[in-house]
Amino acid sequence: MDITTTYLGLRLASPLIVGSSGLTGSVDKIAAFARHGAGAVVLKSIFEEEILFEYEDIMKEAQAEGVNLDQFDYYDYHLKGKRIDKYIELIRSAKKTVDIPVIASINCIFSHEWTAFADRIQEAGADALELNMFFLPSDFERSAREQEEAYFRVIDKVLAAVSIPVALKISYYFSNLGPMIQRLSRTGVAGLVLFNRFFSPDIDIDALKVKPSFVFSTPVELAISLRWIAIMARKVDCDLAASTGVHDGEGLIKQLLAGAKAVQTVSSLYRQGPEHVETMLNRLKEWMQSHGYQRLVDFRGKLSQEAASNAAVYERVQFMRYFGGEKDVT
Repeated sequence: MDITTTYLGLRLASPLIVGSSGLTGSVDKIAAFARHGAGAVVLKSIFEEEILFEYEDIMKEAQAEGVNLDQFDYYDYHLKGKRIDKYIELIRSAKKTVDIPVIASINCIFSHEWTAFADRIQEAGADALELNMFFLPSDFERSAREQEEAYFRVIDKVLAAVSIPVALKISYYFSNLGPMIQRLSRTGVAGLVLFNRFFSPDIDIDALKVKPSFVFSTPVELAISLRWIAIMARKVDCDLAASTGVHDGEGLIKQLLAGAKAVQTVSSLYRQGPEHVETMLNRLKEWMQSHGYQRLVDFRGKLSQEAASNAAVYERVQFMRYFGGEKDVT
């Protein structure tokens, strides 16, 4: 079976991409995923917050010690340079070690910081850049329109600074999700990743403390991205990649049938190791053979909203028969 695909203009030996995480933060781990058939890797994100927080700590220390704040630019360069240099070395080392596309990832919170990051990453040899961008809609002084326009400002700055393909990884927290995805696809980005998965707070009812929880996704979470990949598959001007809830070969196949050009997975690999990439791809090949498909293009998008015989099911938001004792939810 031919399971090659193209994503962001890059040729991938398989449609399965190892998503941005601690798993892609070292060259040894990246090499293991490549050996087991991963089509590409998205490197562990570099976070602007980390740089800013560290910078603020250094500035407070400098002020306490009576350092002349005219040296502000020196500290700014020193701190950013230190973090960026480590990331640049990861890109360069990965490119020397594996022959699959290496996609850099930036997680940023302020639009003015993106351009410098992106330019350095391109110079290091990254095959593409994934912008992991999300502004939590909790600012009650900011309208939905103002919130959304921030995304376009960031995209414009990055696209003006780099020539490598750029993908945007987004969430589903938009007031008008479908049209927003379509607008983003027409900015010049090469791909959109649906969807991001976030840190989630939990509550310890005994200690009465807020704590982190729900770290890994579950197969149930496939449903949200599956619906929107299917709805948007033929309504966008760029590639679509699916993310979150893909834990096995079946999940991979479903996202391809919905219309994804590539599929990202992370949580399943934390649980089952790099060998699971090969397991998922073998399941894909077996399924293709049993259905008479030779290439991904033979069935990709076959069950997207526009191609499916029961397209209206993707618009259904309320259960009708399921909780009334019927098996058919449609």
